[in-house]
Amino acid sequence: MARYTPEQLAMRNASVWTYLQILLAPVQFLIFLTGVVLNTLYVNHIANIDFIWISLAILFKTLFFAILFITGMFFEKEIFGHWVFSKAFFWEDVGSTVAGFFHILYFVLSWMGTAENVLVTAGYVAYLSYIINALQYLARIYLEKRNEKKLILQGQL
Repeated sequence: MARYTPEQLAMRNASVWTYLQILLAPVQFLIFLTGVVLNTLYVNHIANIDFIWISLAILFKTLFFAILFITGMFFEKEIFGHWVFSKAFFWEDVGSTVAGFFHILYFVLSWMGTAENVLVTAGYVAYLSYIINALQYLARIYLEKRNEKKLILQGQL
């Protein structure tokens, strides 16, 4: 089911927010990979890593997640007239909200003095929530690209 009208698709393709997210998303993915690797090395005692690096990795991941969420809000406002939870992006926004919750939970737990082994698990949960959310967006991109090709073949674009 197509979520973009031909007009919205043209606006999406011309939007600065689309290009900004195309640039930032791979950076966020690299930060995610770095965090997972650091967590895994730490948990398995493969390398002597100070715990501060675990927290810094998830801090940068959370900051990039927030930047992408905010740029996504501007995108939604520009294309759909809603800052967040527009009908077209409702489930992606729910996924982003859940992932954001788990990223922030790490810092709440840290502030509460939670043990490092629990924090590492909380980090993994945050990273997993990001992957699930990213898969939502990748599925959407795939479906929208198929729809875009169909519209081009029908002469609507």
